[in-house]
Amino acid sequence: MSKKLGFRKALESRIKKSQVAAKKKAISIFTAMSVAHVDDEDQSPGEVRHVEKALPKGDFYTGQWSDNLPHGEGKYLWPDGCMYVGEWFKGKMMGKGEFSWPSGATYEGEFNSGYMDGKGTYTGFSGDTYKGSWVMNFKQGEGIYSYANGDRYEGQWRGGLQDGHGKYLWKNGNHYTGQWRNGLMSGNGTLIWSNGNKYDGSWEDGFPRGNGNFRWPDGSFYVGIWGKDGKDQSGSLPNNLDWDPQQMFLEDLKDCKVCPGEKLSILPSQKMPNWPAMAKKNEGRQRRLSKLHNHSSSSVVNDVFAASEGNSWVDDGAVWIPDPENSDTRAFRSPFKKMVKKQGQTISKGHKNYELMLNLQLGIRHSVGRPGPAISLDLKPSAFDPKEKVWTKFPPEGSKHTPPHQSCDFKWKDYCPLVFRTLRKLFNVDAADYMLSICGNDALRELSSPGKSGMFFYLTNDDRYMIKTMKKAEVKVLIRMLPAYYNHVRSFQNTLVTKFYGLHCVKLTGSAQKKVRFVIMENLFCTHYAIHRRFDLKGSSHGRTTCKPESEVDPTTTLKDLDLNYIFRLQKLWFQEFCRQVERDCDFLEQERIMDYSLLIGFHFREVSSPNDATEVVTPTGHQDPENEGTPQQPEASKDQLPADPSRPPSTRLGVNTPARVEKTVRKQDSEALVGEPTGVFCDVILFFGIIDILQDYDITKKLEHAYKSMQYDPTSISAVDPKQYSKRFRDFIFKVFVEDA
Repeated sequence: MSKKLGFRKALESRIKKSQVAAKKKAISIFTAMSVAHVDDEDQSPGEVRHVEKALPKGDFYTGQWSDNLPHGEGKYLWPDGCMYVGEWFKGKMMGKGEFSWPSGATYEGEFNSGYMDGKGTYTGFSGDTYKGSWVMNFKQGEGIYSYANGDRYEGQWRGGLQDGHGKYLWKNGNHYTGQWRNGLMSGNGTLIWSNGNKYDGSWEDGFPRGNGNFRWPDGSFYVGIWGKDGKDQSGSLPNNLDWDPQQMFLEDLKDCKVCPGEKLSILPSQKMPNWPAMAKKNEGRQRRLSKLHNHSSSSVVNDVFAASEGNSWVDDGAVWIPDPENSDTRAFRSPFKKMVKKQGQTISKGHKNYELMLNLQLGIRHSVGRPGPAISLDLKPSAFDPKEKVWTKFPPEGSKHTPPHQSCDFKWKDYCPLVFRTLRKLFNVDAADYMLSICGNDALRELSSPGKSGMFFYLTNDDRYMIKTMKKAEVKVLIRMLPAYYNHVRSFQNTLVTKFYGLHCVKLTGSAQKKVRFVIMENLFCTHYAIHRRFDLKGSSHGRTTCKPESEVDPTTTLKDLDLNYIFRLQKLWFQEFCRQVERDCDFLEQERIMDYSLLIGFHFREVSSPNDATEVVTPTGHQDPENEGTPQQPEASKDQLPADPSRPPSTRLGVNTPARVEKTVRKQDSEALVGEPTGVFCDVILFFGIIDILQDYDITKKLEHAYKSMQYDPTSISAVDPKQYSKRFRDFIFKVFVEDA
């Protein structure tokens, strides 16, 4: 028995030795080999050497190597035939390089953390070619796509699809120039056929829809309202022409299909190897963040380094923590990420205001789509007459001027239609885009009022327009001040006062006889940037706090004067223009006896990777400072909200995409000052702001409120004061909150 046990032990020992030898042999196949042999353990930190590495799973790397990671120039080959040749930075494809697929397709251009990001050219296996801008593997910004079938597109892209303004040329000679959305002709555009026929007008999802005209080479034309199904179609033909507009849908558009282009089988970012050295580094950073979390009272600290492959992330709230890599710096960052969620409740069938939304959309389509005279910016006084309003009946079965619909019977009123039509032109609002935003297939979203008015707000699905229900008194104020408002916004392009696009009323027939008045205006926060903080500032202190614990404050919370803990620092030119415009706008509101308005501010914390990062400087004219021009960083955004052109800042004007710095402030407990003490802690932000709630005049109600509250509180602390006093207090406060960035 003892002999058998001895034999078994000897056999087990031999097997173990053979397994260890095999393991060593396998490891030796995948260890580092270099032109001059390199032992990674002997490599000094930060030292760059040239290596050739056979890696697990059959991968192979040759090139510069530092800290156990590719760093510098290098080539990486995968077993499936994919290959990358170019620049690396700490284990990531970063800089200029070329990625090739086994199919023969190639991408040559700029990379960022493994993503095709920047300027680059993709050449497909079938002959397709795209040359232009990329953002995180998506065609994004300006670009030219040449299709293998001979078609060509030149223009703007978003999320890998044609979106924005662009021109598509078919190989048969037809060409379309105009607006695109999600890869289809949508918005205002012109299609010209090779035979000389031409359609100019509104498009939706690749087909004419709404107002448009069709012209023949001989000069004859058809003008009307278009629809693919023909139900809402109407128009007038020349007397001598026998032609059905549906022929364009059935015949003329057959040869105008947009080529889909090639699809990538796998993305370079999906091929990024998981380096052990990077895993250790991230683990260490996680531990440091965990320590910060344990000492922080903030409730929004999340996993900073959550994997984002295949998802869109945005910053959600800014937590002021020092950079762990530079503990002595006063630069701070906002590293907290969360999935995008749109505000509001979608108004779908069954919602209490569903029929009201349908009525509103029917009315807007009728008002904006109705043919009118050529617009002149010089309006006659009669256009502003309070009696200048148009009533239209909308029976469910339809009428001579209105289409049949599935809503209830209602009446629609347009106030001063010519004035608001001219204002839309003045504000560069395209009629077709305006109708598509409000009356398209997407439903509106309802927001309950953040204020005390009890009014409701509705947002269009693309966030461009806000619709607010109004009291009768507010309608009267707007109509009264409309001539002065028109002259003011016409004189000052950078005005901060609310932009109004339409004033309407829906009157339900029957026993209810309910009237709903509403105004359509610009949404200040229509942006692809996540708005991390928003403030409503008046310059008064009584009742001017949100009364929410810090744990319940999120990016959708509108904070007030006593909640303010920042000073906004503007560059010199921006600050000078800001001061001038606030003075002009306050003078205008004071003259119109308006009070109780506020400055609504929203801002996005920019990503800061180090205190030495250069911030691109944009002047009030919208141009970049060439001395500070650097590689732009992709703002965290949802897929359908990517910037129009990543190669330059989005459209920038005073109050929209305005670059600034915020300085953290601390309010002393015994201090009565609204503005806290500066702390010297800064962060780069992008600002959005404007003067809102400009329809409250100093009427008898406000005078009584002033008299009553003045007996109970400090008269200077209450909101209801004389317009002149209100204007002075508002300016004084705003000019303390906004300062010039030295």
